[in-house]
Amino acid sequence: MKKVVTIALAVAATASLAAAQGTIRVGMVYDAGGKFDKSFNQSAYEGGVRAQKNLGIRLNDFEPSDPSQTIQGIRNFANQGFDLTIGVGFANNASITQVARENPDLYFGLVDDVSPAKNVASMVFAEQEGSYLVGYLAGLNSSTGVVGFVGGMDIPLIHKFEAGYRAGVLAANPKARVIAQYVGTTPDAWNNPGRAKEIAASMRSRGADIIFAAAGGSGNGVIDYVKQTQCLKAANLPAGVKFNSNNFANVRKSASYTKACAGNTRPMFFIGVDSNQNYLGDFDGNPATMNHGLTSMLKRVDNAVYALINDVKNGRFKGGERRFGLKENGVGYAVDQYNRALIPSTQIARVEAIKQRIIKGEIKVPSTR
Repeated sequence: MKKVVTIALAVAATASLAAAQGTIRVGMVYDAGGKFDKSFNQSAYEGGVRAQKNLGIRLNDFEPSDPSQTIQGIRNFANQGFDLTIGVGFANNASITQVARENPDLYFGLVDDVSPAKNVASMVFAEQEGSYLVGYLAGLNSSTGVVGFVGGMDIPLIHKFEAGYRAGVLAANPKARVIAQYVGTTPDAWNNPGRAKEIAASMRSRGADIIFAAAGGSGNGVIDYVKQTQCLKAANLPAGVKFNSNNFANVRKSASYTKACAGNTRPMFFIGVDSNQNYLGDFDGNPATMNHGLTSMLKRVDNAVYALINDVKNGRFKGGERRFGLKENGVGYAVDQYNRALIPSTQIARVEAIKQRIIKGEIKVPSTR
């Protein structure tokens, strides 16, 4: 209770100053994992910070330590007359909807779900489209033809990631096998890296050399496992699985990798999600050596949040569903200094061509398992 009161007082002080200055005031309420989860909460925060810098708005945020505090955090912003309050994550739908209906003269935003309230802009994403692209890269680059998918909470939203990923993998390599498993069925699934690490280990034992984790904070367990193991060894491959390619033979390796992965081995990779997590695969602090983040499926929550704030500032707010796919630059894949050596220009050209076919509707990406 003390924390909620403190937050309310801080919001009130900032709101009074902003109101006096005629500044657009935006409140942001995060989902489980917190503001700096290196995933979609952080992406929302970065969109707000960009708006603060470029649009001159004032940004306040609230990180509930318990889900029960969420509605109070949203209500605090509304009670202070904030122009826009954004709930990050589908779990905030009920709270955003309730407070929005209590305050029909204020604007609200919701990430990852659709609210029935008319004064809520609901920002949803075509996760399956971006997942298809990273799946295609996984299919092209897997040395074993076995890849993994680790989902966080077993819900339709994450099924979209799995469906697109699976379709992309099989489009690149029809003989490939995709192993999928979820961390759990409750919100705790977003913050259980230990369990995700166990799942990654089981996938490696079945021959998976690339694992895509759409699991919030739990995804850190997959990254940690890849860091711990670094590679697959031919002697440890299960029956029926063998090395079919060696795409990274000429990529410069770290001293740690060279020592741990001598002999007939192939590197392991993770695929990041939401934010660009490629840098997390730089295990030796040297971008010039092989990165273990093959790529990241970008879910541009930052772009969606920025666009919504800009609409409010310019008097163009509109409630209802807003969809962000490849066409709207709402999803994509990441190529940067960390993984550029892993993905040759020929592969990028193929992925870009597929991207255009999806945008044109020539490729229909499934959104269900």
